[in-house]
Amino acid sequence: MFYNWIYLFHNRFPDLEILKYISFRAGFAAITAFLISVLIGAKIVKVLEKHKVSEDTTKTDSEVLKDLHKGKKDIPTMGGVIIIISILISILLWCNLSNTYVLMVLFATVGFSILGFFDDYIKLTHKDSSGLTSKSKFFFQCVIGLVLGLILYFHFSGIEGGTEIVIPFFKGLKPDLGVFYILPVVFILVGMSNAVNITDGLDGLSIGCTVIAGMAFTLIAYIAGRVDFSHYLQVPYVPGVGELTIVCSALVGAGLGFMWFNCFPAQVFMGDIGSLPLGGILGLLAIMVKQELLIFFICSIFVAEIFSVILQVGMFKLCGKRVFLCAPLHHHFQFKGWLETKITMRFLIIAAIMALFSLITLKL
Repeated sequence: MFYNWIYLFHNRFPDLEILKYISFRAGFAAITAFLISVLIGAKIVKVLEKHKVSEDTTKTDSEVLKDLHKGKKDIPTMGGVIIIISILISILLWCNLSNTYVLMVLFATVGFSILGFFDDYIKLTHKDSSGLTSKSKFFFQCVIGLVLGLILYFHFSGIEGGTEIVIPFFKGLKPDLGVFYILPVVFILVGMSNAVNITDGLDGLSIGCTVIAGMAFTLIAYIAGRVDFSHYLQVPYVPGVGELTIVCSALVGAGLGFMWFNCFPAQVFMGDIGSLPLGGILGLLAIMVKQELLIFFICSIFVAEIFSVILQVGMFKLCGKRVFLCAPLHHHFQFKGWLETKITMRFLIIAAIMALFSLITLKL
């Protein structure tokens, strides 16, 4: 919004030219999102508490988990609305709203947020329900992913190497998928939205990993949007994608603001209204900056969490045995007696190291 105003007043107020710089707007986008998140967060938490918008943590067949999470029973959920509001306002204020990539992020954020809202609403209004059925949720996730996949395919078809997949460590190997590029787009969007959702089980874990991933994507988006930097690091140059630097900064700022209330002991949980869009945003960012496979390193904790569930379910159905004491992975360590804070901090340390490693691979 501010960016678009520049063209109305830049002759009269030349100092406003500074708003055109991505680095300046990215910094203010992070600060704006953080302040909005903190300022509205306390009020939203009180509203959620007043209306008893809290998820029943006893909806599990594990007596151990019921005992471990008994203290979380009355903590309000759907706090993800704090993150979404902060991100959207910051993007609307600081981004160039005519940018195609920004518009796609807005679409993904709103689409996955609506899906998450209905999932949370059903959980809260139906005592014996765990939300949307897995098939229904998967279907709507695929619909959003397919729409974005089609948009990206037609958009990238006009860009050199747009439908190629960049393979980390083998930059010379870039298979062009053509129309089949839509498939990995859907896979990444659906997979990441579910991965962040599954990881959201301990105070500060999911949002902490999201902030770390957001920081990594902030730098990558800035590099991919500049001809000089992308050429030096031999990564794909994507015209206009530098604007996503501001989106990533807004994500980081909003995430840090939400951590103010979600760190141990949590005052609020994000719920599906927060986890689904956050995963969708991270997946979409990886695709748009042409680092589709690097997301497995940047979001390694999310990947490990969802893989642990797939492995656990698959092995139990095939062999009748469990690989982990409990899935997803963070529950396995809870069952081993680790404190929740220790699990969260160690996972965040791993996430930070892997994000740093991901940035190093850009030069390899």
